Amino acid sequence: MVGASSLQPRLLSSFVGDRLVQSRQPLAQLFHYNPGRKHVSMQLSRTFSGLTNLLFNRRNNLDEVPDGKRKRLRPGKLSPRRPVPNHIKRPPYVKTRMAPGIASGPEVHDLKGIEHMRASGRLAAQVLNYAGTLVKPGITTDEIDEVVHQMIIDNGAYPSPLGYGGFPKSVCTSVNECICHGIPDSRPLQDGDIINIDVTVYLNGYHGDTSATFFCGDVSEEARNLVKVTKESLDKAISICAQGVEFKKIGKTIHDHADKFGYGVVRQFVGHGVGRVFHADPVVLHFRNNDGGRMVLNQTFTIEPMLTVGSINPVMWDDDWTVVTEDGSLSAQFEHTILITEDGAEILTQCEA
Repeated sequence: MVGASSLQPRLLSSFVGDRLVQSRQPLAQLFHYNPGRKHVSMQLSRTFSGLTNLLFNRRNNLDEVPDGKRKRLRPGKLSPRRPVPNHIKRPPYVKTRMAPGIASGPEVHDLKGIEHMRASGRLAAQVLNYAGTLVKPGITTDEIDEVVHQMIIDNGAYPSPLGYGGFPKSVCTSVNECICHGIPDSRPLQDGDIINIDVTVYLNGYHGDTSATFFCGDVSEEARNLVKVTKESLDKAISICAQGVEFKKIGKTIHDHADKFGYGVVRQFVGHGVGRVFHADPVVLHFRNNDGGRMVLNQTFTIEPMLTVGSINPVMWDDDWTVVTEDGSLSAQFEHTILITEDGAEILTQCEA
């Protein structure tokens, strides 16, 4: 998950993701708005994450039906913010309610740090795995958030999304056409939905970040194939990671695999360094690119590809978080936190179950 920057409107790089871009340029120089159109384009040089021509389109008609079988998502009602006991350590950004952006420098750890990363990754994986067992027709995403929240604090950790740049919940729940950063609310899951659950925990001063897309009831073959290929793209990307490997090979690996099946690769949301801070260098692009940088020993970062059946253009809701596909087509995502070792890459968020 990459969060939002302090700029208004928020700029997302993947709450990513989870996605933070910090700039001293005035907003008038960053944004170009065409009256009468739904598009706001953001102009950034490659020094800002290499993400250029970023488009966030405000959706006007929430009742549009993308096909004859399902309706587009509508925002539901939000429950009050859930409390966290005072004894649980909070990330620094919770006090300011400002998203800090992507920290400069990679997250590279000593032996103690690696053990802390393994612990936070293990807890995140356990929480995600349990959250996945809750997915069934009729349950609301808010009910999933309630369980996730309680499980995290019961284990002495803090739910990293809660309060990140004002995010109101403890987990992201992205249903059907939602690309990422869906806010848990009163909407019940329906038979045939797919849902990405994005869990990040802050344990002993270290973040562990992971997500997966789950099936709800009887899911279409189209949705099953998209989810399968998205998971495969993550697995293939992790398999090429090792000390000295160029980060751009991650994007090529994911993009090449998606192309074989005709799926789109979302470009505006990225993987990121993670550890003592939620989002750090490097920015990990999931599409073909020529960005520099190589993996180093004992470094931790996320890879979190988002693939779509149709349009890769993002549309942001008025809540400034929820991002959906422009045409209402399905989107899927998987994410792991990995550690670069002498033998390649260790998945820190792999659930043993």
